[in-house]
Formats: sequence, C-alpha cells, structure tokens
Amino acid sequence: MTDIDQFIAGLPKAELHLHIEGTLEPELMFALARRNDVTLPYGSIDEIRQAYDFGNLQDFLDIYYAGTNVLRTPQDFHDLAAAYFDRAAQDNIVHAEIMFDPQAHTSRGVPFVHVIEGLLSAMRDAEERHGITSDLILSFLRHLSEEEAFETLRAATPWLPQIKAVGLDSSEVGHPPEKFARVFAAAADAGLKLCAHAGEEGPPAYVWEALDLLKVDRIDHGNRALEEDALVKRLVDEQMVLTVCPLSNLKLCVIDDIASHPLDRMLDMGLRATVNSDDPAYFGGYLNDNYRAVAAARNLTREQIALLARNSITGSFLPQEAKDAHLATIDAYIAQAH
Repeated sequence: MTDIDQFIAGLPKAELHLHIEGTLEPELMFALARRNDVTLPYGSIDEIRQAYDFGNLQDFLDIYYAGTNVLRTPQDFHDLAAAYFDRAAQDNIVHAEIMFDPQAHTSRGVPFVHVIEGLLSAMRDAEERHGITSDLILSFLRHLSEEEAFETLRAATPWLPQIKAVGLDSSEVGHPPEKFARVFAAAADAGLKLCAHAGEEGPPAYVWEALDLLKVDRIDHGNRALEEDALVKRLVDEQMVLTVCPLSNLKLCVIDDIASHPLDRMLDMGLRATVNSDDPAYFGGYLNDNYRAVAAARNLTREQIALLARNSITGSFLPQEAKDAHLATIDAYIAQAH
C-alpha cells in the first residue's frame, strides 16, 4: 500500500452518489434468489461477472434491472443495505446518501413499504453498529413517464419525513430533465432536496435544464459540463456540487481510460467535485477503490484528495452542525497524517 493509499484509507469521507440496488454483489444475488425461489438467467457467479462487460449505460441497466428481481421482502432490502454499510465502514465512510429506485420494485409487484422499511431498518442498524449516518434519495426512473413519477411521490407520502431528497436516474439520452420539471417542483414543495443525473451520457444541455428547470441542489455526474465554458462558470459561481464516479465513468465508456479522467481538472477549475462509487458491485470498486484508482492515474496530491473528502461533507445534505463536526475530524486526521 502506497502512502497515498494509506492516506485515503484513513480519511473520513461521505458518499453522495450510491445506488443501493447497485451494491448487489453476485454472491448475495444468488443467496436471495435461493431464498425467494427466483430463477436467474445466469448459471454461476462467474457467469454474472462475465456479463459485467458493458458497452454503454443501457447494457448495464439491462443487467441491473434483472438483478433487482431477487429483491422481494423487507429482509432482502435490509440485507442489501446492511452489506453496503459493512463495506462502507471499511472505507471510513462517516455519512452516506443512498439512492433507491422504488419504481424498479413496485413495477414487479413489490410494495413500496417493503422497500423503504427494509432500507430504513438497515440504516438504523448501521448508525448503531458503525456510527455511519445516512439519508435516502428517492430516484425517479427517467425512462418512465412523469405521471408515474408523481404516483411514486404520492406512494412515498407516509415516509417523506424519512426521505431527504429526490433524484433522477436510469437511461439519460432521450429523456431530458424538462420531462420531470413539475414533479421536481412538487417534491421541492414537500420540503425535499433535489438532485439529478445530468451530463453523463446526455449533453451539456441536460445540465442546464437540471439547473434551470429542475432547480437542483446537486448534479450527479456532470462530466459533459466541461464541454461548455459558460456552463463551467455557472457551476463554479453557484458552487454546485458534482457527484463524480470515476470507475463508473470508465466501465460505462464515458471515458476511454482512467488516466484521462477529468477529476483534477474539475478541481483546478474550481468545481466542487466529489468522488463516489455509483454502482460498485457492477463497476468493480467501492468508494476507496475509486479514490485510489483516480489518485494513481492522475497523480493526485494529498491536498487534492483531502479537498475531495471535504467537498463530500460540505456537499452533503447534512445539517451544518454535523458538517462542521465531520470537517473538524478531517482536519484532525490531516494534521496527524502529516
């Protein structure tokens, strides 16, 4: 382990872009399939891993949604999230903001209550066992209609006090943010924070729409914003947080090589970039794996890595008092590490 790897390992950090369904490791997928008597289209764990050779976002989504079919009961969702939190503790994650896709489950006949109660119970356990705090982000599937998103928001009404934000994910190209402007306005009226995937495979125009029409508090991905100087300036001026996912970008061919990742360029431009794992079971790496990969490829300094960790805290939806406490812990760690 290099000095930088050791520094990353001990650095307190938050994860802001994590799809809980994307943490479903093949071993757990098979275990849940047995538990629920679900037949998988794969004969072995190795077969699943071989299928993880994606050519684009849609190739990944096809396998991702097939995997969700094993999730049926509150215990399944609890076990899924608990496995993530156990792994997060190893990466010294102090806070996680977890996206979940209720429409991927309710469309299969799984009640909303099964999904959210399983996740909430695992979140409570994680705070007790690991000291990790967490919040839920209800993500709308953008390939579905706005009315279906409204139906999901209505179904979530009893649990809105336990949901921090709404998000927008799934197939980006052909499904611009403007499609969901009214449901995002309704979510804001309900007191929820707003974030949306934009500028991953979709054009810079989708980032503009997320800002102007959805009025988001945070941009998920945002890589293609770098194609327009005026957009970069807007993001810098507004101190808009970008939840960047290096290994995801590589696996989904957003970049050709990790050595060409623009993360350090984002920091140099003044963008509030953060590092996240997105769908780690599918993309070959959890949070620290992402930090290590991009740090090695781009020769990031300790100062840049520390800034990414600080951005993950300041860019979170935590109350300011909690942010200040975590930032003090990071500062103490940096002082000790030097």
